[in-house]
Amino acid sequence: MTSGTVTTVSSNGTYSFTKPNREVITLLAGLGVEGDVHAGVTVKHRSRVAQDPTQPNLRQVHLIHAELFEEVAGAGFEVTPGDLGENVTTRGIDLLSLPTGTLLHLGAEAVVEVTGLRNPCAQIDGFRHGLLKQVLGRDEDGEIVRKAGVMGVVRTGGEVRPGDPVRAELPPEPHRPLERV
Repeated sequence: MTSGTVTTVSSNGTYSFTKPNREVITLLAGLGVEGDVHAGVTVKHRSRVAQDPTQPNLRQVHLIHAELFEEVAGAGFEVTPGDLGENVTTRGIDLLSLPTGTLLHLGAEAVVEVTGLRNPCAQIDGFRHGLLKQVLGRDEDGEIVRKAGVMGVVRTGGEVRPGDPVRAELPPEPHRPLERV
């Protein structure tokens, strides 16, 4: 089991790259963040809707680790919670190393199943020129490394606030590494 803390929660009812921070967000089972533009059973991200609007929404909740902000600050980029469009910012839990199907217990009730990695897009460079290169790199084998957080679907609803615990419940083995969704 891996654990950490929620540092910030964010949502936005309109399409915008960033999301304002909130005192609390409510996760709705099978839908996502109440009142958030990306909530729904089927895809809400514009590029995916254009491909096939009937696809299941595997990106209901976006989580980013606060440690990423510190990493990119070292390269001269100021990024704060909500800036990259995430709903939940965490600290102390290595989100990127979790296997597909991990259940993240957020606060007292909410449970999010991790579906995959966020695929960083060119909009990140529109936000801060050169930032895309910081959140999309390559490992020593030349494989793409996506650092812009993980995506998930809400399995059990509930309220999530800054300061809430985050606990990862790993799925049965064999574990499948995260892929972009």
